[in-house]
Amino acid sequence: MKLADRLARQIDSGGPISIAHYMAEANQHYYGTRDPLGVAGDFTTAPEISQMFGELVGLCLADIWMRSGSRPNAIYAELGPGRGTLASDALRAMASVDFTPEVRFVETSPTLRERQRILVPNVRHCDDVAGLPSDAPLLVVANEFFDALPVRQIVRAGDDWRERVVIHSTTDDATHFLPMPGYRRVESGIPLMAADAPEGSIFELPMAGAAIALELASRIARQGGAAIIIDYGYEGPAIGDTLQAVRGHGFVDPFVDPGESDLTTHVDFTMIGNMARQAGLRVLGPVSQGSFLRLLGIDGRADQLARTAPQRAAEVEAARHRLTADDAMGTLFKVMAFVHPDWVDPAGFDV
Repeated sequence: MKLADRLARQIDSGGPISIAHYMAEANQHYYGTRDPLGVAGDFTTAPEISQMFGELVGLCLADIWMRSGSRPNAIYAELGPGRGTLASDALRAMASVDFTPEVRFVETSPTLRERQRILVPNVRHCDDVAGLPSDAPLLVVANEFFDALPVRQIVRAGDDWRERVVIHSTTDDATHFLPMPGYRRVESGIPLMAADAPEGSIFELPMAGAAIALELASRIARQGGAAIIIDYGYEGPAIGDTLQAVRGHGFVDPFVDPGESDLTTHVDFTMIGNMARQAGLRVLGPVSQGSFLRLLGIDGRADQLARTAPQRAAEVEAARHRLTADDAMGTLFKVMAFVHPDWVDPAGFDV
């Protein structure tokens, strides 16, 4: 049964579903049935643009590990690792400084797990953060992970805030999904800054992201280590509908053909930082991705690659620009780190 038909049956039997429910079902189907990355897919992430991205992230983690005592049992863990490209480049860079950690991926997609084993044969997979080892320091990377987690959307309707829900209609044997304010009033979680928001304003509650961020931070607080979070987002709270869908490297309607496009929202870095602080960790950033990569040495690495392979100099420069420039990914994407109190601060945040 197509996902659209299944969702329509859910709505017919149980009433409208929340945006969070719709997003969770759509992305579970989407990621579980394809490799969405690259030119032939729907979007391209930073690790797929250039090896420099993963190398610098890997060296950043290796530097934290060495300056924090070189604990022999530290684990490299990545959340939502795509094809494993970032990890492959990061682990190669780590090995160049004699750091070869055990590798764990938090990944639920069978399709992507198969692709990841090609690049990182020794990886062990977990379904969630709870599945990570509990007896070793964790060096965690999450690149474009939190943006794909479901969020609740709360919409201003008259004097009330209501859960935004999804309904459906069927015409000409086609199923159409539409968002609308639900009947259920929401009286908690709305920030004071939204008190005078106009009719139709939307506030996003990233409950799934908050739960994962807190669990991850709590694990690092108990076991040691650090996490680097890279995503596009903002410092909240903020009003606005950031739900978007990408297919074929372009934006499409999120409510057409659920499960056939990548649904994301912008990440609230303030929320992630607050979860880490609640667990007792030290928080750095967010800083822009461009600033982070430049401080880690991307300009020098690009020069080195261009000298080694002059025929690729233009390609390397284009990748460096795309990763760091303000008119590309450099400002839109942000980087945050949270660190155990006994571990050193990572490089890349001295702005």
